[in-house]
Amino acid sequence: MPENHVTKISPGDFEVLVKTFLIESGVGLKDLDVQHNVKESANDGTYQIDVKATFEAFAGSLITVIVECKHYNTPIKREKVEVLYSRVKSLGAHKGILCSTSGFQQGAVDFAKAHGIALIWVIEGKFTYETRSRDRKRDKPSSWSDAPKYVGGYAYKFTETGCTTTYLQHNYMEPLAEFLFG
Repeated sequence: MPENHVTKISPGDFEVLVKTFLIESGVGLKDLDVQHNVKESANDGTYQIDVKATFEAFAGSLITVIVECKHYNTPIKREKVEVLYSRVKSLGAHKGILCSTSGFQQGAVDFAKAHGIALIWVIEGKFTYETRSRDRKRDKPSSWSDAPKYVGGYAYKFTETGCTTTYLQHNYMEPLAEFLFG
């Protein structure tokens, strides 16, 4: 992800894009239901959830995933991941995902890794495009490249020396599907 890059997407479009990521990663799941902007009640209060997904697995068990979308101009701090983790526990959800337009601080990454929270940062598709050209001022992909407008950067398979990172985009959601349903 480019340093100090903040994705230029409206907050509403950002949340709908994240909802689409979940729908596409859950193709084929039994009774998949993905909702945007829902209210959920728990013993300790009512929460607004940006995106909520439920599906049936394991012979009839209802699995719940909640997603927080942070449309910020600075990298997400650890505290935001801690709040999502607490919300997952309060609501009895099974998985949590935090999505950002501005990346994550190392403390957020460390906490998410330790507690099974997925982190996705949305970036403009043009940053996934590389070319060798004399024209080094090219700031967008060529029209023939078919680069998506936005992709989700997703880090997974954490080790002591790093992690695997991939871009989530239309027709390629396998790593996210593995986290959610695998």
